[in-house]
Amino acid sequence: MPELRKDPITGRWVIIATDRAKRPTDFVREKVQIHGSGFCPFCPGNESKTPPEIHAYRSAGAKDTPGWTLRIVPNKFPALGIEGTLNRQGVGLYDKMNGIGAHEVIIETPEHQLTLATLPVRRVEDMLWAYRDRILDLKKDRRFKYILIFKNHGEAAGASLEHTHSQLIALPVVPKRVREEVDSAKDYYNFKERCIFCDIIRQELEDTVRVTAENQAFITLAPYAPRFPFEMWIVPRVHQSAFEESQKHEFEQLAAMLKDMLMRLDKVLDSPAYNYIIHTSPAPEVSNDYYHWHLEIMPKLTKVAGFEWGTGFYINPTPPEESAKFLREALLPATT
Repeated sequence: MPELRKDPITGRWVIIATDRAKRPTDFVREKVQIHGSGFCPFCPGNESKTPPEIHAYRSAGAKDTPGWTLRIVPNKFPALGIEGTLNRQGVGLYDKMNGIGAHEVIIETPEHQLTLATLPVRRVEDMLWAYRDRILDLKKDRRFKYILIFKNHGEAAGASLEHTHSQLIALPVVPKRVREEVDSAKDYYNFKERCIFCDIIRQELEDTVRVTAENQAFITLAPYAPRFPFEMWIVPRVHQSAFEESQKHEFEQLAAMLKDMLMRLDKVLDSPAYNYIIHTSPAPEVSNDYYHWHLEIMPKLTKVAGFEWGTGFYINPTPPEESAKFLREALLPATT
């Protein structure tokens, strides 16, 4: 029989359609393949085809030339502009402001054929440090209230270029979904004097059925009420409210965990498209006891349609206990 499950953090309801239960091979999807044909503005030698770099890790070469191992540039077609003032104003009962923000692209490797799952773990760690560097720099700008890091992998997940990259958008407001999640965690803390994410980690480690992997610093789990099949969260074991406050050993552990999870997705689901998002505290409330940052990975296996838009419910045909088991039992080659 189908189950209705309630997300304990957001209060969102999800239908776990057990009568439609799907194994990994049941999903019809297009495998993400890196073709490498045609012109790519992110490849070495084409630095002049992107806006001037903001930041880079280099083994050789001058700015905007080959020799980099990771490169960060402004998005050529930004969602928001960096210059100007907010100029908040009302138009009758409506509110508006100028579209101020930052929109950057993190080019994770010069090698076109690689993905995060096939990059050396040290390069994945470099990417995490680059995220931290940019967040800390942009937080100095008082106009920005929230900095979102996300990755679209594969055309089905919204990637317009196949060369592996992720994106950063700094916003002048805290997004509604973020505000709801943070406020819900704060309400839980005010009531129980405990972090809800820390409580979830304790319970999941005790139950074990939704735990996919763990190391010294992180746990990966399938959430109790996932919106999407094979959705997973990578969560710090020790309470930490902001991603950018992570320490060196934590980035080392996170890089290993992230690479491992993406390799498992590739193995079990035959290289699916996916999105990931870093959920972190808003800039004005970075260090706190109530919110717990985490990285959310969502493979693109199902589509959101009329029912979901009309109700805010999601229908997930794969119970999280099953998805965690498939990923946990995947046999992977040795990595570096």
